[in-house]
Amino acid sequence: MTRGRDGSPEKGRPVATSSKLATPDAAVPGSTDLAAQLADFLREHNDELIEFRRDLHAHPEIAFSEHRTTEKIAERMTDAGLTPHPLSRGTGLWVDLGRGEGPTVALRADIDALPMEDEKDVPYRSTNPNACHACGHDVHTAMVIGAGLFLASQADAGALPGRVRLIFQPAEEVASGALEVMRDGGLNDVDRIFALHCDPRLDAGHVGLRTGPITGSCDSLRIRVAGPGGHTARPHLTVDLVYALSKIVTELPAALSRRVDPRSSLSLVWGQISAGSVANAIPDVGTAQGTIRSLDEEAWHQAPDLVKALLDSVACAYGVDAEIDYRRGTPPTVNEATSIQMLHDAVTQIIGEGRAVPTPQSLGGEDFSWYLESVPGALARLGTRPPGAVDEVDLHRPQFDVDERAIGVGVKVLAATALTALWGGNR
Repeated sequence: MTRGRDGSPEKGRPVATSSKLATPDAAVPGSTDLAAQLADFLREHNDELIEFRRDLHAHPEIAFSEHRTTEKIAERMTDAGLTPHPLSRGTGLWVDLGRGEGPTVALRADIDALPMEDEKDVPYRSTNPNACHACGHDVHTAMVIGAGLFLASQADAGALPGRVRLIFQPAEEVASGALEVMRDGGLNDVDRIFALHCDPRLDAGHVGLRTGPITGSCDSLRIRVAGPGGHTARPHLTVDLVYALSKIVTELPAALSRRVDPRSSLSLVWGQISAGSVANAIPDVGTAQGTIRSLDEEAWHQAPDLVKALLDSVACAYGVDAEIDYRRGTPPTVNEATSIQMLHDAVTQIIGEGRAVPTPQSLGGEDFSWYLESVPGALARLGTRPPGAVDEVDLHRPQFDVDERAIGVGVKVLAATALTALWGGNR
C-alpha cells in the first residue's frame, strides 16, 4: 500500500470537525439546504426502502448465490433510469451516477446472507432454508439504494461535480466479493470509497467512527502432525503425538505474542483439535485448525512465515512431522483520516451534534479492507439498536434484527458524505 495508514493525531477517535459540509445549494438556484432535501426525499421513499429491505430479508441468498437479490437491485436501478453493470460471475453489480470532470466517490453495500436459520417471529422472516440476513446486509443494500436515488436526483439537477459509484458486492461473508468487484474493474477510477455496517451495540441515530484500524485481518490455518504411533504404556519408544500437538496449540499463540509488537493485537485462536480414537493408543496423526487475526498490516504480512518457523521449532523438539496449510483471508480495515473527517462532518451537520461517536476496534474480518488497500476511504458503524432497548442481539445470531429507522439515517449519512467528498475534492 503506498498511502499512509493513519495520519490522525489521536488514533481511535474521530478527528475534530474542521469544516462545514460542502453542499451544492449554490449550484442549484432555488434549492433548499441539503438536510431539508434529504428529509423531503425520505418522506417520499422511506417506506419503499423499508419494504425493499424486508423483501431481501425474506429472501436471503448466501455468497455467490445472490441471483434474485441482484435482479431486484438491477430492476430498481433501471426503473430510476440508471444502467447497472453486472459482475461477470453472475451476482453483484455496480451503477454510476453523474458525468463530467471531477472525482469519483464509491458507496459499497454487501448483499449476501449467512448460512443459518432465521429464528425471529416477524412477517419478513426468511423463507429460504439455512439462509438469514443476520449481519444487516439487507439494510446496507437498502441504504445504498436510497442514497443512490437521492444522488441521482442531484445529478439530474447538475449538482454532482463528478461521479458516484454504487457498488453492490456479493460474498462479503466469505471474504471474496471485494476481490471479484476489483477484478471486474468496479474500483477503476474511484478516488474514495465509503461504507456503513450495522452495529447493534449503538442506538439507531448514532454513527461510530474510528481513524486507523477498525477491523482486523482474518486468516485461517490448519496444522497436521504425524508420527509412528504406538502404545500409551511405552511413549518413550515412539512419538507422543497428542502431547506434542497440545504443546503446539499452547506454545504457538504464546510465542507469537512475544515475537510481534503487542500493539498489533496479533491473535491465534484454535477452533478445532483432533487426534486419536481410543484411550490406550498413541495416534499417528493429529490436526488443529484456527484463525489468526491482527489490527496491524505489517504483522499480517509477517504472520505466515513467523507461524511456520515457530511450528517447526516446537515440532522438532517433540519429534513429530508438522505441515501447515495457511490460507490468506483479508487484511486489516484501516480507515483513512480525511475520509473519517468527511463522515464526521456529514453526521454532525445532517444527523446532529453528538451523533458521531467513537467506536472500538474489532478483530472481526471485513473484505472492505481490500478496497482500502487501493484507494482511501472509511468504514463506519451504523447504530441499529432501538434506543432504550435492554436486550442486545449481536451480529451473526439467528435472532438479529434492526431498528429500521437506521435505514433513513444511513441514507442521509452516505448521501451527505458522498457530496462532501465530491465538492471537497473539487475545490
